[in-house]
Amino acid sequence: MTQPSSIDAVQQLLTAQGYVCGRALATVVFLSLKLGRPLFLEGEAGVGKTEIAKALASGLGRRLIRLQCYEGLDASSAVYEWNFPAQMVAIRTAEASGGANRDALQTELFSDDYLIERPLLQAMRPDANGAPVLLIDELDRTDEPFEAFLLEALSDFQVTIPELGTIKAPEPPIVIVTSNRTREVHDALKRRCLYHWVDYPDFAREIEILHARAPEAAEALSREVVAFVQRLRTEDLFKKPGVAETIDWAKCLLALDVINLSPEVIGDTLGAILKYQDDIQKLQGSEAKRLLDQARADLEPA
Repeated sequence: MTQPSSIDAVQQLLTAQGYVCGRALATVVFLSLKLGRPLFLEGEAGVGKTEIAKALASGLGRRLIRLQCYEGLDASSAVYEWNFPAQMVAIRTAEASGGANRDALQTELFSDDYLIERPLLQAMRPDANGAPVLLIDELDRTDEPFEAFLLEALSDFQVTIPELGTIKAPEPPIVIVTSNRTREVHDALKRRCLYHWVDYPDFAREIEILHARAPEAAEALSREVVAFVQRLRTEDLFKKPGVAETIDWAKCLLALDVINLSPEVIGDTLGAILKYQDDIQKLQGSEAKRLLDQARADLEPA
């Protein structure tokens, strides 16, 4: 599929994949596609940063390549490594057969046949369906040396393998970098990207998202769920629930055949929206009823 030609077309493409976004986010996605620039998405966990890469890949019919970041991630895990066991077998086989030409054997050992491609290298390879979508997820989990390493890849869309040389993408991949902002990412990397802060949605947009992701939920229940979660985000919690938790909670309530929220139902299903025991304890007893009453008051017409 060809890339969308307008901001409205981006919104339509994402909506068709069940991803509801505002015009500001659609605009920066459009510019990223139009200019071939990486897109840096920052925001709290669970607000849909990762999902936009999935929706883009699906909507455009492109391959999604995901590099999940973690502390200690290095080039061998992100770009490539050599298949050492297979190389040893080849060496032993050559020795058993009477020995092969050393230069020829070395050339063979460091060829594509023994190369294990990791996400960054995979993203540089040509693809019949068009440049893939490269998702570099939760970059803030890595350390600064890896950020520095990424600069070459995001600047020139190329990676260097000492034994093979520089491999440059014939068509730059569509790059989406996400961060939960557990630490600041260096300015040098941010400058190479277009930036957007993905915030919690307002009530109307979260209702739209819930309709798209859990369409079987009744309107009354959907409104109560979203109103309660929106109220919950105003509380002093260690980890506020994201949109992902709203969707999960609605699906849990549907599985329990819940028609309307009650303090008892909320208490029984808090593990779907809160992931820390301290936060769950704050919502026990009368607190759940207080927030539910406030949520219902928010839903009453003015």
